[in-house]
Amino acid sequence: MNDYSICIGGQAGEGINKAGLLIGRVLGLLGYHLYMYYDYPSLIRGGHNFAILRAAEDTIGAIQGKPEIVCALDQETVNRHGNGSLLIYDSDDCKGEGIGIPATTIIREEGGAPIARNTVLIGAFCRAAGIPPEILKEAIQKEFGGRADENQRLALRGYHAAEERMQIPIRTHDPLPMLAGNDAIALGLIRGGLDAYVSYPMTPSSSILHTMADLAQNTPVLVIHPENEIAVITMALGLSYAGKRVAVGTSGGGFCLMTEGVSLAGMAEQPVVIVMAMRPGPSTGMPTYSSQGDLGFVLHAGHGEFPRIVIAPGTTEEAYEWSARAVHLAWQFQVPVFVLSDKNLGEHPKSTSIDPAFAVPIASIRSPRGTYARYCNMPDGISFFYPPPLSGNVVKVNSYTHDDVGITTEDPDLAAASAVKQIRKGATIENEMAYYGCLRVDGREDAPVALICFGSTGEACREIGERLSLKVIRPIVLAPFPLAQFSDALAGVERMIVVEENATGQLDSLLRGYGIVSDRRIANVSGRPFFLDELELKVRGVMQ
Repeated sequence: MNDYSICIGGQAGEGINKAGLLIGRVLGLLGYHLYMYYDYPSLIRGGHNFAILRAAEDTIGAIQGKPEIVCALDQETVNRHGNGSLLIYDSDDCKGEGIGIPATTIIREEGGAPIARNTVLIGAFCRAAGIPPEILKEAIQKEFGGRADENQRLALRGYHAAEERMQIPIRTHDPLPMLAGNDAIALGLIRGGLDAYVSYPMTPSSSILHTMADLAQNTPVLVIHPENEIAVITMALGLSYAGKRVAVGTSGGGFCLMTEGVSLAGMAEQPVVIVMAMRPGPSTGMPTYSSQGDLGFVLHAGHGEFPRIVIAPGTTEEAYEWSARAVHLAWQFQVPVFVLSDKNLGEHPKSTSIDPAFAVPIASIRSPRGTYARYCNMPDGISFFYPPPLSGNVVKVNSYTHDDVGITTEDPDLAAASAVKQIRKGATIENEMAYYGCLRVDGREDAPVALICFGSTGEACREIGERLSLKVIRPIVLAPFPLAQFSDALAGVERMIVVEENATGQLDSLLRGYGIVSDRRIANVSGRPFFLDELELKVRGVMQ
């Protein structure tokens, strides 16, 4: 199978992310499936930034080990990534063994902006990889639009200064759009009927806010950036009370500030969608890297006992579909619904095929008759929900223990009835979620060894499962846990290996709570995703 990895690296401010996307455009026009990993420190300028673009014939969502081709804008990229790879470098700034291109000189001669050095090197990459110049020009036209002419000229200077060293063959497949998980989440929320998005920017969820602001222009959708995360969750609950389908986005430190609001949503039975994009902690941790260390936090955030739904999509397609469902589920059951993400899913673009007409139900409001009892104790635990104004009624909401009409109470019988109502609602949610496909199974159906994972580790595990003939089981819904579906997926499995990006085995602990005991566990706490070569070695090691 044709499978290629290309790295481009330099410093922050040198357009590395944009350069990676342009390489993706080129390889997409050649007919390949794509996945891009972008590595950057928490710096505005300087530091080592690099993107790895992988192209393959089949669907991919992870990166290999060492890239075959490296495009270097600085010496650090040469030193870190160039050994053993075909190196294309700016010979005005770097020293190395490979194809030296005087990119800085070309920029000066052409009167271009210094940031366009990356375009010169991408032109050289295309020549080195045997890619026709027509493909390069078309990719630049699609990526830069009105600024294409200058960038095409610079890229062709790089192209003609290089030499062919290999050939990436052209395939006949039509290119798929590259979409990052955060963009898919934004599109999914809107598809689910979202009325408002409230967020304070916090990596790696920030781009949802940016995308949502762009998409909401000239539409009724409200996009609000308050002063802090406490304001975010309380404003969102106010919008929910007013009948607006609302979502918020944050990461670990910001979500810490929201947890009292989560409890308020649970007690007041106010629906809200919370996108929680995990990153390494504690505290500020590594702001621009990834982790799966907040699963336990999200499952138990807030004080007291109340039902919630936690969804962990693992692909951009799932991010789109389950974000749309999350809006419906929050308003159907009047609970907080979490979309659990991370940098590896949210910020890394890949070839994606989503259905814009994806069918998602829009939860209807349970309209009352006569006197409105907001917390009417229904058999399924789900009360009437109607936003103000409601003629002849006061629409109450209460963070205290309350009776049917929302009046604060400390009566023991009423308090017990209120708690039991929450339990009944939780049981209703669990029963209803059985109608959804709450997990995904990949790999060899009858394999005696299974990899168990969640979220963004799923695609790396899927590829390793295919390589080693293993079954791969990935729950998408983590609360309420789909125990019956998971048990069915375990049929024939003799050994289980749990793979997750945290130190303490949080998915493993969740499974143990349901009596599912794994045999071995593979952890990654580097902040980086599992590289396929690395994960394969670890899986082989624990299977011995």
